[in-house]
Amino acid sequence: MRMPPLHFYKAIFEDLDPEKLQKNFLGLLLGIQNVDRGSVWVKADEGYLCLEASGEESHQVRGVVLPFDSPSVVGWVIENGEMTVAEAHKDPRHHREIESTMTRKSSRILCFPLILTNGSVYGAVEVMDTAEQEEKLKLDREYLHLLQHIVDICAIALSNALSFTDKLNENIRLRQALKDLRSQDKIIGQSNNFLQVISMVKNYASTDFPVLITGESGTGKDLIATELHRQSARREKAFLVQNCSAIPDTLLESELFGYKKGAFTGADRNKVGLFEAAHQGTVFLDEIGDMPLNLQARILRVLQNQEVKPLGATTSRKVDVRLIAATNKDLKEAIGQGKFREDLFYRLNVLPLHVPPLRERTEDISLMLEHFLYREAHKMGLNPKLISSTALQKLLEYPWRGNVRELENFAKYILAAVTGNTIYVRDLPEHIKNPIFGLSHEKETPKAQSIEPVGLEDPSLFSFADFNWEELDRAYISFLLEKNKWNVTRSAHDAGIKRSTFDSRMKKLGIRR
Repeated sequence: MRMPPLHFYKAIFEDLDPEKLQKNFLGLLLGIQNVDRGSVWVKADEGYLCLEASGEESHQVRGVVLPFDSPSVVGWVIENGEMTVAEAHKDPRHHREIESTMTRKSSRILCFPLILTNGSVYGAVEVMDTAEQEEKLKLDREYLHLLQHIVDICAIALSNALSFTDKLNENIRLRQALKDLRSQDKIIGQSNNFLQVISMVKNYASTDFPVLITGESGTGKDLIATELHRQSARREKAFLVQNCSAIPDTLLESELFGYKKGAFTGADRNKVGLFEAAHQGTVFLDEIGDMPLNLQARILRVLQNQEVKPLGATTSRKVDVRLIAATNKDLKEAIGQGKFREDLFYRLNVLPLHVPPLRERTEDISLMLEHFLYREAHKMGLNPKLISSTALQKLLEYPWRGNVRELENFAKYILAAVTGNTIYVRDLPEHIKNPIFGLSHEKETPKAQSIEPVGLEDPSLFSFADFNWEELDRAYISFLLEKNKWNVTRSAHDAGIKRSTFDSRMKKLGIRR
């Protein structure tokens, strides 16, 4: 037997893609033996798995798993680690069922073990003669001995390629996990009410019904919408977002529905709208409470008929989109004021989802802050900072009116402002150290026990010089009202003044519930 040509070895050693390598390996081996049917097998958890097959009816073999307890030539070779030749119509080791539906049957099978350098067998390669008259396989001892050496070289190359691919896939998985960890779009939470939201997201994602996400500004409604799409059957399709308050009304209409060339001055080409572009995917309309009434009617048509009509077009077009909307407004109040269509509200509110504010999920603050500090520190090339227990307590007591967005901005600020490795109370902004002075009389105030100024206990952390009389007066009155659950009579009594005087001060300072 002459040595194989150079391109044989190039096919084995130049490509680390297992699929290409095993295909080339099998093809060249079949060429040497002048037959056209063969297969490569490995020992898997559930049995012997066919990785690659060649021949006219190879699709019937590729991917097949032979059970361990079922007789087969490849099974015998893998378990015994020896090359063998089998007469297909006589040998009891031949798994005849695999060829039962094939037009051409094997007459003789030559099978080699795939052996690692440590001597362990991980698979087998077999070539088959399907000729009915003359025998094509070359089976003399010297020829088979040399062929076994070639197979051994190929076996090691294939093993290395499979191992390399496993490591590569593992590396890709680790990179993706690290990317997710550093992602700005990571949803974090462990509080009961937030876990309930995540549970509802999972349930809602399995449907195509509209979802209306409500919650205060900065609570992460956009992340929830993204997660709804990611967990849905539409995850491979487009997820397109439009903030309804970010652009003028006329431009918003063309963005959502598109337009035909010549529809208006400056329309020099056709434009595909958001709904058409998101066909079979998801459209997320953020701040839908700010959408003008005329556009609300068009959105209603999309929900009712699943069709859109571009500006300047004479006919409508069918679209298949899942609509998710979000707002920080009270839409029922807006309906009463004539600013939002009641029929659209009920179309959108099929699956309601309320995202709780951060002050109602304080168990999540430390977890989220740790994530933000790590993520931003990584971006800046810094080491993540630690938070002292007393500083963390102040952060847990703070009401976080801006919710997750405010917490995220705080993390960025503290990384830039604090030079040490640990964050102490003295490093916190004044409005967090002394939350009583950051109260807004136009919003609900936190509970009394969480707004007592720490400066009364620790003068080093509090300075009256930083506040004028009106600010102190407003803070004190707000504190008394919260303490007495907004009972003006009791608050006036605690202040040691008449109720009428107390009420007069409230009106002058603009304090109202």
